[in-house]
Amino acid sequence: MSQKTKSQEDYLRAIYHFFEEGKRVRSVDVAEYLKVSKPSVAEMTSSLVKMGFIAKNRYSSIKLTKKGAEEARKITNKHRIIEVFLTEFLKMEKKNLHEEAHRLEHAFSDNVVKRLGVLLKKPKKCPHGKPIMR
Repeated sequence: MSQKTKSQEDYLRAIYHFFEEGKRVRSVDVAEYLKVSKPSVAEMTSSLVKMGFIAKNRYSSIKLTKKGAEEARKITNKHRIIEVFLTEFLKMEKKNLHEEAHRLEHAFSDNVVKRLGVLLKKPKKCPHGKPIMR
C-alpha cells in the first residue's frame, strides 16, 4: 500500500467524523470542517477515490469504502489514544487537546500508539467521550 500524506489522513478522519455522527458527507461539509477551499476538497477527494478510500455519487455524497473506513478508524483511534495520553499523563486541558493530538497523530508511528494504548490500559473512550475501537 502506498504511503498516505498528512492531508489525506486529515480528509479521511474528517469524513469519518461525519460518518460517526450518522450524517451524509458532502464536499462542502468537509471544506468547512477542515477550513479548506471547495476546489481543494474536489482535488483531494478525486485522489482518495483513485486510491480506493472513498466513493462519490452523483448527489455529491462521499462514502468511505471498506478500505477507507478501516484506515479512517485507525487514524481516528490513533488521535483519540493520543488525546487520552495528553490528558492523563500531561494533564492538558480539553480546549487544547484536539490540536495537539492532531499534530502528534502524524508524528507517532502505529507501534508507538499501540504501546501508548497498553500504557493507558487500553482505554475505551477519548476525553470527549468518543469510542476507541479495536
